[in-house]
Amino acid sequence: MSSEQKPWAGRFTEATDKFVEAFTASVNFDKRLARHDIQGSRAHAAMLAKIGVLTGAERDSIIHGLDEICAEIERGEFEWSVQLEDVHMNIEARLTQRIGEVGKKLHTGRSRNDQVATDIRLYLREELDRIRLLIRHLQEALLDLAEQEADTIMPGFTHLQVAQPVSFGHHLLAWFEMLERDHDRLRDCRRRVNVMPLGAAALAGTTFPLDRPYTASLLGFDRPAANSLDAVSDRDFAIEFTACASLIMMHLSRFSEELVLWTSAQFGFIDLPDAFCTGSSIMPQKKNPDVPELVRGKSGRVFGHLVGLLTLMKGQPLAYNKDNQEDKEPLFDTIDTVRDSLRAFADMVPHLQPNRDTMRRAALQGYATATDLADYLVRKGIPFRDAHEVVGKAVRLGIDTGRDLAELSLDELRALSKTIEQDVFEVLTLEGSLKARNHLGGTAPEQVRRAITTARAALSEAR
Repeated sequence: MSSEQKPWAGRFTEATDKFVEAFTASVNFDKRLARHDIQGSRAHAAMLAKIGVLTGAERDSIIHGLDEICAEIERGEFEWSVQLEDVHMNIEARLTQRIGEVGKKLHTGRSRNDQVATDIRLYLREELDRIRLLIRHLQEALLDLAEQEADTIMPGFTHLQVAQPVSFGHHLLAWFEMLERDHDRLRDCRRRVNVMPLGAAALAGTTFPLDRPYTASLLGFDRPAANSLDAVSDRDFAIEFTACASLIMMHLSRFSEELVLWTSAQFGFIDLPDAFCTGSSIMPQKKNPDVPELVRGKSGRVFGHLVGLLTLMKGQPLAYNKDNQEDKEPLFDTIDTVRDSLRAFADMVPHLQPNRDTMRRAALQGYATATDLADYLVRKGIPFRDAHEVVGKAVRLGIDTGRDLAELSLDELRALSKTIEQDVFEVLTLEGSLKARNHLGGTAPEQVRRAITTARAALSEAR
């Protein structure tokens, strides 16, 4: 067989149409799997020797040839051929060129169907670990910044209206928690990725006495897939990963939206470093938060890949179908997008510059301590609904006179409720409001620091 001849050509009497050849080829994108394809082939050759299908010398020749091909690829010297369709046939043809007829024995007991399913799992498993590490880097950056800003007061929002004062550090820890769930999901996803299809062959298994547990152990899989039909046709793991990735991107998009708002002149809460922004070609004053904006936009790209993969699989009968060639590009792009977005944020977060005075002034503008006044009245024995009404009248007075609640006089407040005493002003300050929420999960600076200590201990233990 020449290097350009199809390994399945024996059944056919005419050559493949050139357009069809290019249309059906996947080598332009699945060559990304080359290292993992070679990894799987090394293990397959070792297993074939173990069961006596290959001699020890043949195994060693195949593995040495694969190693040389891997080096060629890493040096950029490997010549990829569309005529050979995919990464598997390109490597197999080159192996036969290098070591002769023994190279043709490598494919014994396997099919491209179980081969590609194994390659994708090997590749995704590796990328999952890289993405989880990036999440950890971003989490560590958030913890460092949160510790610096535990006492920094900012307005907390509901409906994008000032609601209650919170610690900026506490706000950052909310993003830490989102990322912790993302990390947990990826860890769980990895468990289902780490199942080996190899040995399922085309769909029904093989007549050779393969030692699949041995191959699985060589490749670091937890176990071989239990059903050959499912092994070659399953892409649940890719869909599950893309679903996890969609949640990561949704979280980063929410974070991005806040950064875009906070860096605007209208908010002015945060300054982004110049290295993560660009200017305008026409307006010299502009400093655009391009990294958060782009990450926000890329979330839709990943969501689309999730829908695309679900649609790809929804109509397929068992077992393998050519449709599954379309799984790789959305999966690859999802991996690249999530990885790059996390890296951008992990690099950017340590350099965020909070404008503390601006945040504090904003927290004073929306009667953020109104709930604290209601809680004060409840502690004095007034039912909450009555307290709510009293505070509503106090806020109305503040609005009419252009003052914050802490700026109202004691006489004005006592006119609304005789239970109010001088100590009320302790709860109407922003600092008092934060300090009062001193419980697990609360925004009190003491709790923020305690949460950071707990989080760091958990990250250290998980390493």
